[in-house]
Amino acid sequence: MTSGQDGGGIPSEMKEKLASFDTALTSLETELKPLLAKPRMEFFEKLEPLDMGKMDLVASYAVNSLFWMYLNVCGINPKDHAIKQELERVRGYMNRVKEIQDKAKAPKVNSGAAKRMVKSALWQAAQKKVKPQGRDEAGPSQSHSSIAPGGNRKRKFDDVEESGKGRRTR
Repeated sequence: MTSGQDGGGIPSEMKEKLASFDTALTSLETELKPLLAKPRMEFFEKLEPLDMGKMDLVASYAVNSLFWMYLNVCGINPKDHAIKQELERVRGYMNRVKEIQDKAKAPKVNSGAAKRMVKSALWQAAQKKVKPQGRDEAGPSQSHSSIAPGGNRKRKFDDVEESGKGRRTR
């Protein structure tokens, strides 16, 4: 006997792969049992159209994947078979469904609120431009003093007010 083989003629590496394949098929059967026990229309009555499409896509992908595995078992290269294009087509539809779901979940823009925010921001900006250059945020006591373009000079009437006369003269 050659190493890696037992009396049945199947290499031990292949037996391990076959055992894992059998385990995967058994778990698939147990998962599909509830779905196969009821008529298909009974499931679809309770679903929305998008969910129906998703269920059809999953079923199609599962059947095509099983056929891919069957081709592998038969010794046929599935990459050269039309099943590859079919799997890619189903994947494309799955991506489209995902995009539709993501688009539905995307936040919506409240146009009324956006307009109010922009209008408020523009109004505040316009008020800042209208405000005289000499006015400070400090208050009305400094409202008559302004800084001339040449520097920190005061006007004549500012001196008069500071002396307490209250009249402005030029």
